[in-house]
Amino acid sequence: MSNPVNDWNEIWKSQMLRSREFDPSQDCAQIWKSRERAKKFWETSQEDRERINWTIKGTDIRSDSRVLDIGAGPGTLAIPFAQKVAHVTAVEPADGMINILREEITEYGIENISVVQKRWEDVSVKSDLQPPYDVVIASFSLSMPDIREAILKMQTASSRHIYIYWFAGETSWDVRNRELWSILHGKDYQIAPKSDLLFCVLYQMGIYPDITTFGLKHKMRFSSIEEAVNYLRPQYQVTTDQQELILKDYLDRNLVEEDGSLILKNNSIRVKISWDIDADKKQAVRNLA
Repeated sequence: MSNPVNDWNEIWKSQMLRSREFDPSQDCAQIWKSRERAKKFWETSQEDRERINWTIKGTDIRSDSRVLDIGAGPGTLAIPFAQKVAHVTAVEPADGMINILREEITEYGIENISVVQKRWEDVSVKSDLQPPYDVVIASFSLSMPDIREAILKMQTASSRHIYIYWFAGETSWDVRNRELWSILHGKDYQIAPKSDLLFCVLYQMGIYPDITTFGLKHKMRFSSIEEAVNYLRPQYQVTTDQQELILKDYLDRNLVEEDGSLILKNNSIRVKISWDIDADKKQAVRNLA
């Protein structure tokens, strides 16, 4: 008797659903509603120019390329892409991120970015976008509940390349969430699906991508413990005075003083997953739909 074949997309759906049920902040459109939090995200990202430059250089673009950036945030990649290519479409659902993205577009005097404020799962390739795109990129923005459907849509929009970045293994914030969640909420934290499951979904779709694994460290800077608590309150779903005291005590023990700031150190193992599009592959993937 043959062994049953796992439907890896259904496993992804199940893990993502459990993660969102236990932690609503996995919904990025909600956690980044605040302009102030989005601005802090932008400022932190700008301290890591090496990672941004590495990502841009690792993408096959030309001056006449058209790029689709899914989950563009405040423009961390969309803005430097726009300085090198013909056009960028930035898809981003969160109000706070959109506000900062538009501000930075004005600040940099950029005229070749179009913005679509929607979740990727709600985007219509035909109605909302201007395909085909030479490059489709989703950088740490894979909170989609149906990852197979999300990838099919990426395939439809792309004419040349797809680049996905996601996490491998437990991150430092996963560790913090696991330590804090049971104290704050009386239940275990549920980690979102990682790149191993993503690869299985792709493999089952007949997509055999190139994979690069790399480590990344970055720092979040705060001027005070109060600023750190205010910034992290939505992430940890802190709503009571007692929960705030727990979070403050935890941060007091884990923040490090450095150059007049309080630092929260983050580290993670990350994966770049990429593949090229051709007509035969595209039709084969469509046939799976």
